[in-house]
Amino acid sequence: MHIDQWIAAIPPLAVYVTIGLIVMIESLGIPIPGEIALVSATLLTIHPSSAVEWEYIAIAASAGAIIGDSIGYSIGRKGGKPLFEWLGRKFPKHFGPSHVATAERAFQKWGMWTVFFGRFIALLRIFAGPLAGALHMRYYKFLIANALGGIVWAAGTTALIHYVGEVAEKWLSGFAWVGLGVAILAGIGISLYIKHRAGKAMAAPAETEEPAELR
Repeated sequence: MHIDQWIAAIPPLAVYVTIGLIVMIESLGIPIPGEIALVSATLLTIHPSSAVEWEYIAIAASAGAIIGDSIGYSIGRKGGKPLFEWLGRKFPKHFGPSHVATAERAFQKWGMWTVFFGRFIALLRIFAGPLAGALHMRYYKFLIANALGGIVWAAGTTALIHYVGEVAEKWLSGFAWVGLGVAILAGIGISLYIKHRAGKAMAAPAETEEPAELR
């Protein structure tokens, strides 16, 4: 089967549901590559044979992020600190004491906005919901930051990849793979810069500052 026929045969609903589930599972605190899946799905929207639309990918990813983080919050609220101690023993690569300490410093310094910025940083993306619950952040504050972060991250990522890809395809007509490559590199470059700036701010020591209000 030709690649155009293969892409045209992909059911859009299956793509939306899959992306929503992947992002939701990652937001629960399970370390899977949600952002890579989101970018990959968005690249389908650039291809003329695809019926997948970036707006619906953004909606599905936003919903997955908000629902997943909310479930993670409930799990963290019930499990508390012992949950992270258990996870640290079972999965030290992702939930080791140093990772938990870094995430806690971010919460001490930024409070509810750690949930917002955490959506753009891989480490905090899997910690934000459960740790906010374990630290007893008030749910309405968590939900505000969670919803804003999920929508900005999902819509921003998909729109960026889609429109940069469209521009690249117009300028590099006849070189579709080159256009996709340019779209990927541009999207990754901008995303990495945003993450670097956010991560640098989050990692700054919080000992000399008053803890942000969590409740």
